[in-house]
Amino acid sequence: MVYKSVKEFLNSESSINSIVVKGWVRTKRDNKHFCFLEINDGSCIKNLQVVADEGIEGYENIKNINTGASVNIYGDLIESLGKGQKWEVKANKIVLIGEADPEVYPLQKKRHSDEFLRQIAHLRPRTNKYGAIFRIRSEASFAVHNFFRERGFYYIHTPIITGSDCEGAGEMFRVTTLKEGEKITPEGLKDDFFGKAAYLTVSGQLNVENFACSLGKVYTFGPTFRAENSNTPKHASEFWMIEPEVAFATLKENMELAEDFVKYLISYLLKYSREDLELFFNFVDKGLEGKLNNVLDSSFERLEYRDAIKILEKSGKKFEFEVGYGKDLQTEHERYLTEEYFKKPVFVINYPKTIKPFYMYQNDDKKTVAAMDLLVPGVGELIGGSQREDRLDLLKKAINDLGMNEEDYWWYLELRKYGTVPHSGFGLGFERFLMFVTGVSNIRDVIPFPRTPKNLEF
Repeated sequence: MVYKSVKEFLNSESSINSIVVKGWVRTKRDNKHFCFLEINDGSCIKNLQVVADEGIEGYENIKNINTGASVNIYGDLIESLGKGQKWEVKANKIVLIGEADPEVYPLQKKRHSDEFLRQIAHLRPRTNKYGAIFRIRSEASFAVHNFFRERGFYYIHTPIITGSDCEGAGEMFRVTTLKEGEKITPEGLKDDFFGKAAYLTVSGQLNVENFACSLGKVYTFGPTFRAENSNTPKHASEFWMIEPEVAFATLKENMELAEDFVKYLISYLLKYSREDLELFFNFVDKGLEGKLNNVLDSSFERLEYRDAIKILEKSGKKFEFEVGYGKDLQTEHERYLTEEYFKKPVFVINYPKTIKPFYMYQNDDKKTVAAMDLLVPGVGELIGGSQREDRLDLLKKAINDLGMNEEDYWWYLELRKYGTVPHSGFGLGFERFLMFVTGVSNIRDVIPFPRTPKNLEF
């Protein structure tokens, strides 16, 4: 008996006798003395057709085999007489594993709204769209590790629980063992688990910098958390970040790494996830494949922040958010630069230090920092990064100017005290990247179980 996945059977080079295929029924079509079943096991977007004649073993249960039911099908893989598929299964035995009552099973129609499917996140991977999204997510994850491994990077597992606020924004989830009703006071914290305030991390950057200053080229890839009360399509409370850090690297080398990284991921998915991506090319964004190829074929623009502001001010466009030097760029500004002005990805560099975090390298003008944001069409900011401040005195001053406590960053400061080196890194939001390559417009649809305000269902 030959047992393989649906994908393997569909890609078979010859017919196979005596097989078993296991999966869920996508559709059933009844005729008077036989029926057709479409079986999918999640291994690919296509279904495997099964022809079951009346009288075979298990056919008496055919009335209970409906969309969503799980089955084992025994038979032979033969050339299909119908159009649209090369192979089909001629069944000689059907085993019903688990029923799915057609009166209540929610995936009866071929198309459901994304809003509806978010309410059944445990079942939505059975649909074509979401099965494709999460197979693409899996392949992209592998590609991330492959890219860095090929370039001599080491993968570092950074902590999820932290005592440091990397971004300085204060929008962090508190981690505590204090009982409900107990007040979290400076005195009360002594009785808490860690004896001090603890949070879910917003970034692994500060920790992974430690290892860059020892192992040279490192990266972390894991979950991060933001407690901002935002319900926009681009924000989630839990998401995944890819953060490389490279010793002795300048901002220029950082941008080169980021450009190579994005192009590598896209090329990899176009090669290994082509079948799943076709769904999004055909049904989500007809111009998506062209946009991805444009990224691969383009040399990313390098644009000074001050020049970006001038371009926006002279655009003649009426933006919802005001444009001006010293203000951060909003998505509408980012998309204008990438989609209308340059028509390709853009690195905006050297931002005013007043709108960037404390750890960024201060430029000679004392007003700007060696920051970089990579903007891409359709999404806006995809990557944020910088050369890190490696001078102890300037880093201390930046911490104190923001009213932060030096003692909380003593270990981070010591990296600048013992053998300091220039180093750079960036963060790529994994879900933002998936939105870009699929054309999906809501972050909730590219993460298996979305965590957003008032949403902790699954």
